[in-house]
Amino acid sequence: MSEPVIHCRDLRKHYPDVKAVDGLDLLINRGECFGLLGPNGAGKTTTIEILEGLIPADGGDVQVLGMHWNGRARELRERIGISLQETQFTDKLTVIETLTLFRSFYRAGHDPEELLRTLSLEEKRNARVGKLSGGQKQRLAVACALVGQPDILFLDEPTTGLDPQSRLQLWEVVTKFRAGGGTVMLTTHYMDEAERLCDRIAIVDHGKVIALGTPAELIAKLDASNIIEFTSDPAIPADAFAGLCDGYHGCAKRGDGWQLRVDSLAEAVPKLIAVVEKNGSKLLTLSTHAATLEDLFVAMTGRELRDA
Repeated sequence: MSEPVIHCRDLRKHYPDVKAVDGLDLLINRGECFGLLGPNGAGKTTTIEILEGLIPADGGDVQVLGMHWNGRARELRERIGISLQETQFTDKLTVIETLTLFRSFYRAGHDPEELLRTLSLEEKRNARVGKLSGGQKQRLAVACALVGQPDILFLDEPTTGLDPQSRLQLWEVVTKFRAGGGTVMLTTHYMDEAERLCDRIAIVDHGKVIALGTPAELIAKLDASNIIEFTSDPAIPADAFAGLCDGYHGCAKRGDGWQLRVDSLAEAVPKLIAVVEKNGSKLLTLSTHAATLEDLFVAMTGRELRDA
């Protein structure tokens, strides 16, 4: 996985009221699944649209499969597949007609009937697209992205709206695509999906990469193995947790309460309860769990991935 298939340096895209992408660098290797995560407005969608050749950058350099979009667009489009957050199909076409139409755009590719089986759309083969559920349309979008047998697959929140079984099935499709030498660039609002599928992840905020690494490397940046989340009435100020215990590594706002990063739950929980009582507050909820990628995201951005 040493050969780069996507390389962008100092990528920039500015609008009158916002710097959507502000000096972003990425290097994605052949055969890996690379995740791009960030809250709404962080710049990830703009970044992907530039890499997909949908919009031009204002500055920086972008190479996809060793080529630039300027002058090589036709060749590049033959070699990438794109599944958008929401793909607009012609409602009156059937599923097989839609997939056959997309296959006609490429000189070579997969058999549409094979992809119907792969994405569990066989029963909907002759159904009109307008009659499909949201999850079925999402699976059709992924089938259309795969039909040209691409080298790179761009998946923008591919499992949104899917039931758990379809979600697992799509994970298997991604795994099989990679086993055949394909490269995947993925955005998702599901942290478990990112941890399961991605070799490396870039967390983007305010148009810049603020963290980059494998899921395990990123989680290790928390410097804590456990998380305590709680709410109280009235709320407790952040400085009340200072010096909570030897293994205390900081806090972040989480909804109406707090998220504390600690080493030992056995040591930290009793001391937290004592702090709550000392501040004249009443503990409303308390939960604990092992540190995850989502906890790092909250700690670094102050927001949850699904925040508007």
